[in-house]
Amino acid sequence: MGRPAYFTPAAEGLVPHESARSWWVPDMIHGRLLGGLLARALQTEHGAPEFQFSRLTVDLFRNAPFEPVQVTTEVVRQGRRIQVTEARVHTSIGVVARAGAVQLRRGEQPPSPVPTRTPPWTAPDPATMPRSVAEFGDDPTRRRMWVTEKSPLVDGEVLSPFVRVALAADMASPLAHRGEADIEFINADYTLTLSRDPVGTSIGLESGGHASDDGVAVGHCTMHDVEGPIGFSMAVAVANVRAG
Repeated sequence: MGRPAYFTPAAEGLVPHESARSWWVPDMIHGRLLGGLLARALQTEHGAPEFQFSRLTVDLFRNAPFEPVQVTTEVVRQGRRIQVTEARVHTSIGVVARAGAVQLRRGEQPPSPVPTRTPPWTAPDPATMPRSVAEFGDDPTRRRMWVTEKSPLVDGEVLSPFVRVALAADMASPLAHRGEADIEFINADYTLTLSRDPVGTSIGLESGGHASDDGVAVGHCTMHDVEGPIGFSMAVAVANVRAG
């Protein structure tokens, strides 16, 4: 038996399963799943094989109550080489999250190499990792992990590579912002940039930097698949210290 989907389609919208509850607040939907739903809607309604989703910015500006949600999209710009679209998650209290996406037309790769090209990382094969999410590495300033999503986002649907990496991109915040004792920052947004879609079912993240002052944090991770680097994820977060 496979794991249950996070959402099930129904007349009232996409109904969340118990597994969709937030780690921060039990009566809200986990923010990373909202990012996945936004990416899914944008790809379903506006994706095209000749275009690459090169940027996805997800704004998580309001707690999503644990109830059915609906997602709407619109076209901002539809050009020959660029397409810009937006999506929103709607609940009974209004819009709780939104996303903006940029798609660029795929074409011929320039022949000249780029000296600062991000190198592949040295990471264990995700197939050998015992858990779906596992952190490894001896350098605490360069945290690394593989994320293997084993639950469908929506019942009856297979995760597309773009939706899979959109779900994983939210992990940039805990990876980059976690303190020595706990995760004490909750992200308000994240921006995923991609040069190509991921290959395989595992997405790798490697923290690349963190800066924080007065309870406001910014950080970023490099995104990988089993073949090499594919892009970056940056997360902005605010202090949210759990009560002891």
